[in-house]
Amino acid sequence: MPWKECNCMDERLKFVARLLDGEKMAVMCREFGISRKTGYKIFNRFKDCGIRGLEDKARSPYRHPNKTPFQVEKAILKIKREHRTWGAPKIREKLIKEFPVIRPPAPSTIHAILDRHGLVTRRRRKRYKAKGTELSAAQSPNALWCADYKGEFLLGNRKYCYPLTITDQRSRYLLACEGLESTKAVGAFPVFERVFREFGLPAAIRTDNGVPFASPHALFGLSRLSVWWLRLGIAIERIKPGNPQQNGRHERMHLTLKKEATKPASFNFLQQQGRFDEFIEGYNNDRPHQALGGMYPGEVYTPSARAYFHPEVPEYPFHDRTILVTQCGRICIGRRKVNLSTVFAGQYVGIREVADEIWLVSFMDYDLGFFDQNENRVEPVGVNPFAPKVLPMSSE
Repeated sequence: MPWKECNCMDERLKFVARLLDGEKMAVMCREFGISRKTGYKIFNRFKDCGIRGLEDKARSPYRHPNKTPFQVEKAILKIKREHRTWGAPKIREKLIKEFPVIRPPAPSTIHAILDRHGLVTRRRRKRYKAKGTELSAAQSPNALWCADYKGEFLLGNRKYCYPLTITDQRSRYLLACEGLESTKAVGAFPVFERVFREFGLPAAIRTDNGVPFASPHALFGLSRLSVWWLRLGIAIERIKPGNPQQNGRHERMHLTLKKEATKPASFNFLQQQGRFDEFIEGYNNDRPHQALGGMYPGEVYTPSARAYFHPEVPEYPFHDRTILVTQCGRICIGRRKVNLSTVFAGQYVGIREVADEIWLVSFMDYDLGFFDQNENRVEPVGVNPFAPKVLPMSSE
């Protein structure tokens, strides 16, 4: 039995006892899951020191060559108590002036000392909780699109199909119904790009708070897909969790889709997509809609005047610097790495110092959050960036 599965002292006693009974070292080491070198080391410790030699030994070193002298630590605490608002950099400068002969600790060491003595105020990181946004009433085609995944279903080849659907809220026009293998963003991006190229750009898109439209672990629930929409000047609307009726027109289309195009399911994706394409044609151009006065959605809908484009790099003339976010979601300033979010990977953000050693991070016209000299992560701003006053375009 390996040592980690039981009390180490008890295992060593059993190991030594069986060796003393005449069992072979190689056989015992294999049974206890240790090397022969370790086995001989344990046995020799027993022969030299008896049972005490089998006790666990402390792993901490006898001395700490890099430990801050207690006199310096005492001086750091004294300065902090005299100047409550000072951070580690200012305390270090004060130490250099008052004790020029000693080697001052690094700011990180000073911050750790302050933290150890309870002199650092910790800011509680706010976890984003989906609440939904204000919803608009579309008065014209392309003022608001709705997107969602119809519930997955099993094809005849035992693979799951996840239909991604996009509709125009005003005209009920079904812009896309694409059978995908999952709800991952990698499959959604090509669908939206194709629809944008064919029909133009909407003013806003309404979705639920699930993947890939939103991300519960990112700032304000943004996802790579929604960040891309913002780059294209598309406003984001999200329904309140647990309230699918806020996307009622789209959900009603899903009910019709389920009845007419998924029961029974086709054998594979190619056959199922053929049925989806037939459903789109019939739904848009051969199915009178009561809410449209008996008209077909295709008679009401017209493509958007806003053509799809590849957005240019945003400019931040009122910020100190423009920085490209790394693929791991960090802002690199010299050797310093500040965690932002992977949803902004490959995007340019602007930073500017708004107070002493406090920087604001902005993305396009959105203020995302702040970071300071000590914390290497961006803390979100308290104002919801999806409030109507900061939406890139009104949907009315």
